[in-house]
Amino acid sequence: MNNVKKAYFFLLALGIMSLMWACKQEDGYYDPIIADKGYDGDVYDYLKSKPGVYDSLLKAVDRLQLERTLRDSDITLFALSNASFQLALTNLNNLRKLNDRPSEYLSSVDGNQLDTMLSQYIIRGKYISDSLATQDGLRLYGVKYGYPMHGRLIKTTSSGYVNGGPTVIQISDTKRSQFERNWVSTTTGSINLKTKNGIVHVVSADHVFGFDDFVSRLTYVPPPPNLFKTIGGKDTVSRENSGGPNAVEASKYAFDGNPETKYLIGDMGSVWLRFELNEAAAANAYTITSANDFSERDPIDWSLKGSNDGTNWTILDSRAGELFDQRFQLRVFRISNKVAYKFYQLDITRVRSGGTMQMADWSVNREEVK
Repeated sequence: MNNVKKAYFFLLALGIMSLMWACKQEDGYYDPIIADKGYDGDVYDYLKSKPGVYDSLLKAVDRLQLERTLRDSDITLFALSNASFQLALTNLNNLRKLNDRPSEYLSSVDGNQLDTMLSQYIIRGKYISDSLATQDGLRLYGVKYGYPMHGRLIKTTSSGYVNGGPTVIQISDTKRSQFERNWVSTTTGSINLKTKNGIVHVVSADHVFGFDDFVSRLTYVPPPPNLFKTIGGKDTVSRENSGGPNAVEASKYAFDGNPETKYLIGDMGSVWLRFELNEAAAANAYTITSANDFSERDPIDWSLKGSNDGTNWTILDSRAGELFDQRFQLRVFRISNKVAYKFYQLDITRVRSGGTMQMADWSVNREEVK
């Protein structure tokens, strides 16, 4: 009997020890890969110390002459591995191949576009993960142009256990919108590497450089010249914003060429926007740009008209069921018009949903036909 009791207690103790060991292992498994580690050098030196990992990032940094920023400035770097750049370039070159265009590389892509995209990952100031642990996270700003980003500390899901995975940072391109549904986000794979001048958080390898904008920005074809700007004239609308012509969302902002401002009206029914050119011109294209927030406010049905006396109008184009897939999206609509008109009018008859209409910009344009 004593032997049986001894065996029982031995097995019970063994089970408890096994359970404690398993729990300890699980705690360790969920620690971030890098947590509060130090590097005796600046951010640039740290990247150089990892050959085969950050070669593409260093190539972009060197091309844009950002080495001094990574050496001397107080910064937080969301470091991109080679894989992030490879994914972006592969997507771009697959599209270029379909259009029989040569491949692009980090050494040849448009420098201005590369500059603004890379600057989103280099943040002003030092932010360790704990500083981003508030419920709403923090607004962060790109070091070079002050572009608004957002950082938040989150717990990931592991093996079906919600919030049971490692602690990571979610970094988001806000698209200059206050609404999270418009943001594009990614997470880090490791955090809190401290250098002499900054903090390095390593972005997950499956993130595509540019926050989904790399291909669209490097294949972007600018619209034809805006006749509102090249010729000038006077703008009017059928109904002004309820706050009046100087309100922050007044009609004048539909003509200013700035996508970050907008014209908004409620209880729309229908509305028209009109521009009287200083001299008649034949527009063969026009643009509409979506505004910053609720997509249900986007115009969906409209017609474009031309006139030389402001009374008798000719329909130049009609659209129904048009959708804007993104905020601040500029769409170009080409028309076959060859007649010079002094007046152009956009009649908006329906929005996607509800009775409030908003738009960032409208223009009529002239593309020279070769």
